[in-house]
Amino acid sequence: MIKEIQIKILPNEWQNDAAIRFKVLQFLGVKTNQLNGFIIRRRSIDARQKQVYYNLVITCFIEQKIELKAPYPFEYPDVSTKQSVAIIGAGPAGIFAALRLIELGLKPILFERGKDVRARRRDLAAINKSGIVNPESNYCFGEGGAGTYSDGKLYTRSTKRGSVERILNRFVEFGADADILIDTHPHIGTNKLPQIIAAIRERIIACGGVLRFNSKVTNLQQKNKGVELTINASYKESFDAVLLATGHSARDIYEILHTNNILIERKPFALGVRVEHQQSIIDEQQYHSKFRDENLPAASYSLVEQVQGRGVFSFCMCPGGIIAPAATAPGEVVVNGWSPSKRNNAFANSGFVTQINDEDYIHFTKQYGVPDDALTGLRFQSMVEQRSFKAANNTIKAPAQRLIDFVNKKTSSDLPENSYLPGLTASNVNEVLPPFVHEALRGALKQIGKKIKQYYTNEAILVATESRTSSPVRIPRDSTTLQHPTVTGLFPCGEGAGYAGGIVSAAIDGENCATAISNFLKS
Repeated sequence: MIKEIQIKILPNEWQNDAAIRFKVLQFLGVKTNQLNGFIIRRRSIDARQKQVYYNLVITCFIEQKIELKAPYPFEYPDVSTKQSVAIIGAGPAGIFAALRLIELGLKPILFERGKDVRARRRDLAAINKSGIVNPESNYCFGEGGAGTYSDGKLYTRSTKRGSVERILNRFVEFGADADILIDTHPHIGTNKLPQIIAAIRERIIACGGVLRFNSKVTNLQQKNKGVELTINASYKESFDAVLLATGHSARDIYEILHTNNILIERKPFALGVRVEHQQSIIDEQQYHSKFRDENLPAASYSLVEQVQGRGVFSFCMCPGGIIAPAATAPGEVVVNGWSPSKRNNAFANSGFVTQINDEDYIHFTKQYGVPDDALTGLRFQSMVEQRSFKAANNTIKAPAQRLIDFVNKKTSSDLPENSYLPGLTASNVNEVLPPFVHEALRGALKQIGKKIKQYYTNEAILVATESRTSSPVRIPRDSTTLQHPTVTGLFPCGEGAGYAGGIVSAAIDGENCATAISNFLKS
């Protein structure tokens, strides 16, 4: 008999097979020789009570041979002489689409405006040490996309669009720890992702695929029944099929499409700040103890509040993490967060944001006299990022404020130790954010303070601006063919097109678009 059960174990029992086996035997009520073995399928933390447990979902084999599920049969043929498909962007959507195209017998050619994953490090160092932003190579642009150097969280709710398990197995194939297959909130870590991305690149090239770095698409238009790309303003090449996977920060791509009258649409996005606490505060709050058990990971949280009908929520929480500068051009301040694989930094940070909707866009166009079109959200986003830069005395030393000072609209006289390497500027963050944004954030923090006293402290800081939660633009596509409605052979994909919200969902969308391209080319 095969039976799936759920048991609780203490944190110090997690890596003790004998202890787990004892609990399994107790639960099943069978003899030792009847249990041939078990496989842990899922692991999560239950911290609802004072005693914290691990919840384990386990498949048990009782008087039956253990049946190990075969891994996904990923096969990568030589496609060097096969039909070429262009992929714009080497983020998760682009590289997973490339792998899927190879499986389907097509040759991917990836155009990436930035550098390879190793060369990007020098540009990230320049941002952190000197405040110099390379608009083609930064935390958002380059091999692996924004996810490579911003944490590697693999949690997603996008199960309806494809197999999360398939994507996670693909990551394990290229070097990720197998624990991501069982963790409820899997995470790779910024320190490990670059090697995985490099391994994927090597496989693509070994199969005959091509990656062209420092290759920025400067124009895109319909040409006969194909799509013509202009690279670095000089070289032109046409393809029967192009996958557009440029990520949520490639503003120039939206401008190109808009200029060429290729249909795009504005959409809601979220904007706010990064909140940072000492990790020990979050651990105490979540685990009900001043000292975290060494067998437990750095604690995380998820917060949602409603303030006068406007939702405010935490986003991309990074336990044991670091706040990073995520600007993609000079003259703006953007912040994001990431964690190393061990999540062992002294700080915990999270986005704390509210939704920006069409009603806000309309108000923005009237107040500032800007065009009311598909790029309105982009202009709104850019305006706030530029305000942040000015508030930081025209540097990327981000504007920041102690949490309670922010609620009271008081500029902090000083700032606590923090993780943001370029440095912070004590500012009134309320003056950086639009009124409806800071009013919603302040109201939500007051509500949270009534429920979670440890969270509401002036030892925490708010850092502006968290503005790249998603793209404020959607590139439409047919729901069945995944093809753009007016440009034959163009397949908008991933976060930049408005169809994903993280590494796994972008990877799933990349694979789906690759399959759609294969069907299109065969038709």
